[in-house]
Amino acid sequence: LLALRGMEKYSLNQTFSFDLQIASFGIPSSAVYPIFITGILVYFFSVLSNVTILVLIATQRSLHKPMFYILFSLPLNDLVGITAMFPRVLVDILIMKHTVKYPLCVLQGFLLHMYGGGIPFILAAMAFDRYIAICKPLRYNAIMTPLAVVGIISLAWGVDFALILVLFLLQARVRKCRSFIINVFCDNFSLVNLSCGDDLTINNVYGLAITAFMHVTTVTIQLFSYIQILVTCLMNKQSDAKSKAVNTCLAQIIAFILFEIVGLFTIMSFRIPSISSNARNACGMMIFLILPVLNPIIYGMKTKDIRTTFFRVLKKRKMSFSK
Repeated sequence: LLALRGMEKYSLNQTFSFDLQIASFGIPSSAVYPIFITGILVYFFSVLSNVTILVLIATQRSLHKPMFYILFSLPLNDLVGITAMFPRVLVDILIMKHTVKYPLCVLQGFLLHMYGGGIPFILAAMAFDRYIAICKPLRYNAIMTPLAVVGIISLAWGVDFALILVLFLLQARVRKCRSFIINVFCDNFSLVNLSCGDDLTINNVYGLAITAFMHVTTVTIQLFSYIQILVTCLMNKQSDAKSKAVNTCLAQIIAFILFEIVGLFTIMSFRIPSISSNARNACGMMIFLILPVLNPIIYGMKTKDIRTTFFRVLKKRKMSFSK
């Protein structure tokens, strides 16, 4: 978000055009193809692994539970994030034509902010589900009804969409006099930086406000949920119950910690003047790359139901091919 990055000095055009120039990596020609091929492999791995989880949840009856209906949003959100950012950056690296149409730039920025805001809301929804399941097991089915699950999912996506929509409506009102996007991808900060020097106080305040609201609200929900789960585990004398609680929450806790670390690392990279532009751009891309690649691995390894279902389906496929 806008308020999280420091303003820097760039050489900017003083006229606005729908064909925007966009910052590029300073990559030697000899490294273009290796980087492009590596990037394509990373992208396809992320897409394949996230789609696999989506298909498993959608098609396997053993995963038709509130927990996995909510989890469905996470790989879906990851696909939005990495697809909105990475392919266009890879194409720019390959063809070295660093331009983007203004409407496509706005769309990319909107989707990337939706992705970034969606992660904490989805993780908070998942933490709440685990809190009910472990701390109130006898009331779980009564509380997590289909209507309640739909409401939780809709609330997570709806609040995220509304907050980001207002952010971009505020950006759209600003007069544009420049045509250079200062990042290798489009975001609200870069789009606002195309302004003619208008008063951006409202944009800054709103950016800070929604950042604080998203972070404080979602972190509070998660901390409350996991503290209650921990207390319940400590009070429960059954080792099986403790093991189940840890296993069902571990993947979500790892994803939450990973999101916080990557987000903090990305923010810090924009606060350290000595970091090169290439390193800063790479850091800016981390949140859109690392989480979509690692999340499906984390949930595949740490969520027993998904892991068991995956290997069962794989075994059936092998048996059908061998016949």
